[in-house]
Amino acid sequence: MMKFYAFILMQCICLTAYTQELFTFTEPASNMAARTIGFRANSIVMQENDSKQMNFHFLPEIMIGISKKWMLHAEAFISNRSEKVNFEGASIYGKYRFFSVDEVHSHLRLAAFAKWAKNNSDIHQLAIDLNGHNSGYEMGMVCTKLKNKMALSTTASFLHALDNGSAHPFVYGASYRNVLSYSISVGKLMLPKEYIRYNQTNLNLMLELLGQTNWKSGKTFIDLAPVVQFIFLSKIRADISYRFSLSNDLYRSASNGALVRLEYNFFNAF
Repeated sequence: MMKFYAFILMQCICLTAYTQELFTFTEPASNMAARTIGFRANSIVMQENDSKQMNFHFLPEIMIGISKKWMLHAEAFISNRSEKVNFEGASIYGKYRFFSVDEVHSHLRLAAFAKWAKNNSDIHQLAIDLNGHNSGYEMGMVCTKLKNKMALSTTASFLHALDNGSAHPFVYGASYRNVLSYSISVGKLMLPKEYIRYNQTNLNLMLELLGQTNWKSGKTFIDLAPVVQFIFLSKIRADISYRFSLSNDLYRSASNGALVRLEYNFFNAF
């Protein structure tokens, strides 16, 4: 029995070390635990820059940890932007962790990822967003460094926008379909100071700098997103964030808004 409790405690310590790199707007190079299935509910409220109308986006998501190197996400897009609630599309995301250096209280990891999204809503901005706005695909790399209770992650990716079906073509021209997306995310585990029980609540504070540049025009947006994150029982997660624009040269119809995320994970699910 003592060996069992020691094993559970070690698992909790490992999960605690991982929590400060569970970023909200980007994925770290680390994967979720193998043979794990997770469910997310992402709720986003955005304010239109011109009309001040409030738009609600609901993005339910399922995540599967296939192995320590592979994971998959599938996400649906639901929005009231067209003045009624509509199902607007879905996406598939996959990540492969190909490099890892693990040390005591520290690790460095590199991963490659790809995403494909299909959307049927109207195209209303030059910025490309595969989370509920544009059809298209994305390919990129992410590097994450964890040291004690701090985590730093950087991401760079290429995005290509497709038409949102025949009814909503990409109206800005073929040469404006490509963008470079990039981010820097930092997170710190604030509580608990010492992990001694399975049911201790984790508190993480995070800050994410998010940017995108259109390859043709050279126009760019830069956003900042502070995040407060709670982890309950090592399997329930709650994120609260407000994302706002620092520079909005690359046009978006709504650049500021709040996000609330709830997540539940089933470990050893298969």
